[in-house]
Amino acid sequence: MSVVVLGSANLDLVYAVDRIPSPGETVLATGFASYPGGKGNNQVTAVARAGADVTFIAALGTDAAADPLLTSLRTAGVHDLIRRIDEPTGTALITVDASAENTIVVNSGANAQLIGLTDAELSAIGEASFLLLQLETPLPTVLDAARHAKAAGTYVVLNAAPIRTLPQELLDAVDLLIVNEHEADLLASQLDPTRTSVPVTADEAARLAGELVRSVPAVILTLGPEGAVVRERGSDTATHVPGIRVTAVDTTGAGDTFCGALVAALDRSPDLDDATRFATAAAALSVQRAGAVPSIPLEKEITDFRATH
Repeated sequence: MSVVVLGSANLDLVYAVDRIPSPGETVLATGFASYPGGKGNNQVTAVARAGADVTFIAALGTDAAADPLLTSLRTAGVHDLIRRIDEPTGTALITVDASAENTIVVNSGANAQLIGLTDAELSAIGEASFLLLQLETPLPTVLDAARHAKAAGTYVVLNAAPIRTLPQELLDAVDLLIVNEHEADLLASQLDPTRTSVPVTADEAARLAGELVRSVPAVILTLGPEGAVVRERGSDTATHVPGIRVTAVDTTGAGDTFCGALVAALDRSPDLDDATRFATAAAALSVQRAGAVPSIPLEKEITDFRATH
């Protein structure tokens, strides 16, 4: 069993602030740090730390910003098929306020040049048990990877973030869709322009997951501290996996930790509900620490945390 993650890698520049500034306003930071980040990089690290064998397909520049990303990946035990190209490594400017909320601005850099899959990359995808995708890299590449995985019998997981208009051909290749409440609402409106958007409560999330499962075989709709809703096609009901109440320090990367831990759990067992509980515990651990990659827990930490919560 093995996992391939295709996605973005950024160097995160994180500013701690008392509150996130309004448009046109300047605030003074209370702290600064830089960490490895990017949705693909976060998720592949989460897969590795949660105990699965994983390979990363990504693009980095030849600049100094790439060095901490490569060091972090190798320390985590990630196998890589990383292209080094003549573009700046992706970066993200992140502000985190006193209540652990954040805003993020991404400069894609080398990530935008992850175009056209090589024979080695296609081979890795075809030989893997799972392919995990996000949407911070060019959509045609995401589609090519999903289509190739589907033809090879590789289980395709798409975290549709950041949300964008998705071609039906991509949805047709997806086995499991992971979205948060905002992404789910926007995607449902894409699929049915006549629907009325409503605030997503836990009850509404179950109904919304039922809408989305018409387009893909399985959906996980994450609800932050409220947990997640799981819905599989053919089932009459959705399962609500409650969140684990903790004191959050920094929510950056929590969703990526959830996705990576979930796929690592599925790589061991096909029980989607249990994998969601494992991923929920991993995300709860991650928000108690600063930074995206530094906050991602190890498998034993997650297992021990589940045992006491």
